[in-house]
Order: sequence, then C-alpha cells, then structure tokens
Amino acid sequence: MRCVVQRVKNAKVEIEGRVNGEIGVGLLVLLGVCDDDTDEDIRWMADKIINLRVFTDDNDKMNLSLQDVDGSLLVVSQFTLYGSCKKGRRPNFSAAGKPEFAKEMYEKLINICRQQISCVETGEFGADMQVSLLNDGPVTLIIDSKE
Repeated sequence: MRCVVQRVKNAKVEIEGRVNGEIGVGLLVLLGVCDDDTDEDIRWMADKIINLRVFTDDNDKMNLSLQDVDGSLLVVSQFTLYGSCKKGRRPNFSAAGKPEFAKEMYEKLINICRQQISCVETGEFGADMQVSLLNDGPVTLIIDSKE
C-alpha cells in the first residue's frame, strides 16, 4: 500500500462538476493499493496517517497529529501511484491492485480512519476525479507500507 500525504489548508474532490468530498485543515491522502497488500498493511497505513506528526505546535515544530489538531481527512484512490515509468514513455500500471480487491482495501482503510477521525471525506473509487488543494507548508510525504 502506498500513499501520498499532503498537509492542507483545504482540499476537495469533484466528480462531473459536483463536490464529492471536501475538507478544511487536515490531510489529503492519495492511496494506491497493490495485490499483495493485507489487512496488516491497512492497519499500519491508517495508524501512520492518523498519528503522523506533521502539524505545527506553539513552537512552530511539526509535533502534532491529525487527531491533535482535530483535523479532517480526504482519502482519494489513485492506482497511478503504482505506475512504473522505467521502460518506454507510457507508464505501466500492472503493479496496481485489481479493481475489486483495491476497492475493498480502500474502503477498509476509510472505515478504520472513520473510527478515529471525526471528519473523513472520500473520492469515488474508479471515477474520473478532479482534486484541488491548498498545500500547507508545503508538506508532502510518500509512505509505503512495504518499505
């Protein structure tokens, strides 16, 4: 499981011109799943996202988590995180999880996060989405459960 986490002032995902999910201060998570991901990967990733200390404290140090700042979470599926550009000029997405499996894993991660975070918004798995955000910092991290 792989994700790109961005600390945001606000973010939203639109599908066919309608807002599907929108948050204020929090984290935007672009999530990719591969076929060998397990429930352990999901639990590890959810814990990492929720407890990642990327928000600043009173001393301007990144020392606070999403829970500490009562922040929101926007999770968007993104199979292209498993794209390989090693050969040729067209990305190869064969490492991305099969759609049915990836959707199940995506939904499991969202459910775990909803048990601990009061506001969890989402995109729509498999949809053509437009994501907009105001990155705060900027703070952008890549997290892989296998590394």
